Amino acid sequence: MRLAVPLAVTALLLAGCTTPGEPEARVTVTETPEPQPAITATVTPEPAPDPGVDVIARPFARPDWLGTTVLEKQDNDLGKPVQTPDELKDRQLEPGATAYPDPVTDDWFVEISDVPAEVLARSSWRQQCPVKPKELAYIVMPFWGFDQQAHTGEMITNAAHAEELAAVFESMYERRFPIEEMRVTTWDEVRGDHTGDQNVTISFECRKVTGGFDVWSEHASGLAVDINPFHNPWVRDGYVFPELAGAYRDRDWLRPGMIETQRQIIEDFKAKGWEWGGTWTDLDDWMHFSATGL
Repeated sequence: MRLAVPLAVTALLLAGCTTPGEPEARVTVTETPEPQPAITATVTPEPAPDPGVDVIARPFARPDWLGTTVLEKQDNDLGKPVQTPDELKDRQLEPGATAYPDPVTDDWFVEISDVPAEVLARSSWRQQCPVKPKELAYIVMPFWGFDQQAHTGEMITNAAHAEELAAVFESMYERRFPIEEMRVTTWDEVRGDHTGDQNVTISFECRKVTGGFDVWSEHASGLAVDINPFHNPWVRDGYVFPELAGAYRDRDWLRPGMIETQRQIIEDFKAKGWEWGGTWTDLDDWMHFSATGL
């Protein structure tokens, strides 16, 4: 901290000597600083962006409108099919909010444990779900994003199948299969409004079968996994889920994130005894793999 020092000079007797008995005369000289000229700062405005130039700061940035438009549900608990926005027809977005920071390295790791109380509390689990918390496991593992970065994901699944499920995701990670989001979904996300643009890779979700059927989904017991739902939608009787994913009904136009771009995923799950919903005859469920075949 700087201290201000006054500019005062104290002079001794100017004659060099004093008469005995006379007090010393002290003269104080104060220097008055010369006034400084005023300085006016001029702010140079930044040039306005050229309207003819499309500046993209983050090529994998999530659109601001994502998740904001609520769809009116039909009798089957789904919104009416709507056209896929142009910017989602080849969807390659960075993850949204994550529970953990990105890993320091690209090395694979996996942690399997009981479901922590705070994780269960923010999940879709409720007393009426067909599975007890002790029957579930919590997996923390990395996934490779569309932004070509490693991210830390989390997943609740059935404890009896946690290790084999993690092994399949390890193979996917080694091949850098892109996943948009891998996190625990909340009760409101699972049982609330539909915006038709969600894309979270999950296993456990306490919900009924898609399409308005009053039957527990295998997800409600953690016995199934959905991978990139938007890239690999559920399709039945003219309806699509997620509702904005209609452009991905075209399975011949292969785009990153689609299961068919790495068919080894299907083989890896098959080797573990899991069945792919993309082979079903009464509906298409390209996102879905199940340990029970349902």
